[in-house]
Amino acid sequence: MTNSVAVAECVKQLTALVPLWCRGYQRAWLSGDLVAGLIVTVMLIPQSLAYAMLAGLPPEVGLYASMLPLVAYAIFGSSMTLAVGPVAVASLMTASALSSLAVPGSPDYVAMAVMLALLSGTMLFVFSMLRLGFLAYFLSHPVISGFISGSAVVIALGQLQYLFGLKLAGDGVIDTIAGLINGLPQAHLTTTTIGLAALAFLFFTRQFLSRLLTTFGLESRTADLMSKLAPMVVVIVSTVVVAHFDFDAAGVSVVGHVPAGLPMLALPQLSWRSISLLWVPALLIALVGFVESVSVAQSLALKRGQKITPDRELLGIGAANLASAFSGGYPVTGGFARSVVNFSAGAHTPFAGIVSAALMAMVVAGFAGLFYALPHAVLAATIIVAVVALIDVGTLKEAWRYDRADAASLLLTFAGVVFWGVEQGIVLGVVLSLGLLVWRSSRPHMAVVGRVPGTEHFRNIDRYDVETLPDLIALRMDESLFFANAHALEEKIESLIALHPETRRVLLILSAVNRLDATALDVLTAWEETLAARGIALQFAEVKGPVLDRLRGTHLGARMKDRIFLSTYQAFTEKTVND
Repeated sequence: MTNSVAVAECVKQLTALVPLWCRGYQRAWLSGDLVAGLIVTVMLIPQSLAYAMLAGLPPEVGLYASMLPLVAYAIFGSSMTLAVGPVAVASLMTASALSSLAVPGSPDYVAMAVMLALLSGTMLFVFSMLRLGFLAYFLSHPVISGFISGSAVVIALGQLQYLFGLKLAGDGVIDTIAGLINGLPQAHLTTTTIGLAALAFLFFTRQFLSRLLTTFGLESRTADLMSKLAPMVVVIVSTVVVAHFDFDAAGVSVVGHVPAGLPMLALPQLSWRSISLLWVPALLIALVGFVESVSVAQSLALKRGQKITPDRELLGIGAANLASAFSGGYPVTGGFARSVVNFSAGAHTPFAGIVSAALMAMVVAGFAGLFYALPHAVLAATIIVAVVALIDVGTLKEAWRYDRADAASLLLTFAGVVFWGVEQGIVLGVVLSLGLLVWRSSRPHMAVVGRVPGTEHFRNIDRYDVETLPDLIALRMDESLFFANAHALEEKIESLIALHPETRRVLLILSAVNRLDATALDVLTAWEETLAARGIALQFAEVKGPVLDRLRGTHLGARMKDRIFLSTYQAFTEKTVND
């Protein structure tokens, strides 16, 4: 009997390790997952090579980051369709963090990139254990838009040198633009021809190919998917052309030797020096990657009536980065374009990611050598087309129309990334998000209200024709009270009393107040005593239960126990002042 219980407990524990999507997997989903896995792999190959170049890493590192991380996310993540792997913004942040610490492409540089993945994954794993999924909402949407748009501009400008076969010195957007202007007369003609042709083809396929194919009778979904495969077509054609005409000998920069074979699984070498240098960039990469992943996963989940769990996403993205580190990769996250393709291709579960990982392993093990003659100009064109789509003008227009403060935070974050740096830009974005929150909270909406005639409803006297009492100021506070806005309430009450010297009661309607902090309590306590000395009674109405529970144990609560009303109507009809 004891053995049976032990076996049952063991089976139960093993079952708990199996992802939920595996337990209810349906045979009808298999074809969609297989097709999506194949299509995403075809898309992932050129992106992995291109983003590794963007990160300053050898091309095989991008391929390594496109295998085990997909499996790890499939096991631990919560999205059914998120496609994990190298992305443009994380690659740029990797290059930004490491370019001043080691020579790009060197063994030390690669080792630190692996360390970044390890640290980011560890941080995300710890955040998951602490249930910090709310960090997904730490940055406002305009700030995220400004950061990604700024990063896209920096990435696109940085890739132009490869498009024209130039080698630019200096750092920053201004130096890059100046270098391009001065260096264009020395552009390599063959490289420029290949690069611009690839760029034109990719832009054409992105903008027009899908519509063109549908005019020939192809189903719109199939046409759209075919247009997404254009980067792989460009990679194959350009590689064949360069190899056939031996353009690399004529000065066209190519990828070169890509080691064949699967990566060795190993624990990255740890050093306190590397940790001390990289923990801040790793934290920023982890936060940005997590926010980006949750945004993509949430938007796709809503289309199918599914849900994601932010805490589980922390675990999934963290596991993907740890897997990337153990297999010689660099930081990864969920990619927008690949996830949309994965969704559109019919993926039902993360098994599509496992299929992609298996196919990528086959490519790395047996076909890596075929990328030797792939020109860097084509990879640059692939990156430029991908990131230009990330420049979000629509959000700026909407924010400018709806809320200028949000628009200003977007523009400042954008400018910070472009002219100051990626890490500095995201820190500025965080500061702006928190600063804007505090600024808005410090200027809460407060309305003097009166009774709608013949009812028990109360509305703003500036918006409705309502009844008021000459000795009563009824003020509705539409924000929780804390250190940043407590004195604003005090100033508002004082100004109202100055306008209405006949006031004998000040009624605070606290229906929107979810919390009083210690500063607000001190201000209200002092103000209640000040008003009492002037013959004016402070009253509360519609106080929420948790707030009232905390008030009861305070000096203010003891003084006001007979002046706290269940409703505004009850206070409004009170004929006597309770001292």
